[in-house]
Amino acid sequence: MPRPKDLAKRKELLDGVRAYVLGHGLAGLSLRPLARALGTSDRMLLHYFGTKERLVAEALTWDTTRPFLRARPLLEGAEAHRDAAAMRGLMEDVWQQLRAPERQATLRLFLELMTASLHDPDRYGPLVRNVLTDWTDLLTPAFTDLGMTLERARTEATLLVSSTFGLLVSPLTDGRWETADAAFRTLLDRLDVGWKNPD
Repeated sequence: MPRPKDLAKRKELLDGVRAYVLGHGLAGLSLRPLARALGTSDRMLLHYFGTKERLVAEALTWDTTRPFLRARPLLEGAEAHRDAAAMRGLMEDVWQQLRAPERQATLRLFLELMTASLHDPDRYGPLVRNVLTDWTDLLTPAFTDLGMTLERARTEATLLVSSTFGLLVSPLTDGRWETADAAFRTLLDRLDVGWKNPD
């Protein structure tokens, strides 16, 4: 008869896996070093989760893995930004929050997950889609409030979200945040022309 699973221990292991992956990334992740870091054995991890892939996917898709990548805390009050200048100010603030040093480990992991989802869309695709959809869904009403049709508002939100996350790739790789900052400001310069003329 299989040994019953301790739910508190399972949660503790998921927390540990999440912290380990944030620090080490997904590339080359191996079960034995992971188990050693968690003070357990690879057999115990398999007992609780079945496979390494399932363990990692569950740790990363568990609801608390990405609290600051959730759109709502960063876009609080987006629906109140009813003119282009206020919208631009909001996005400049969001950019500063995203690029903060304490967020860079999670951003690296999220961008790694985006790449992993290209090769394993069933396992990692839902997490990536949920994050991006979260952002797009919250920004879309802000754009409709500027006078855009729903279709155009959705397109503007998608463009802004995808471009913002895309601009984070280079500085996380080479540390040249001043270049990324300038590129983000240029992006807003070009986009807010359309935000001021929503028809």
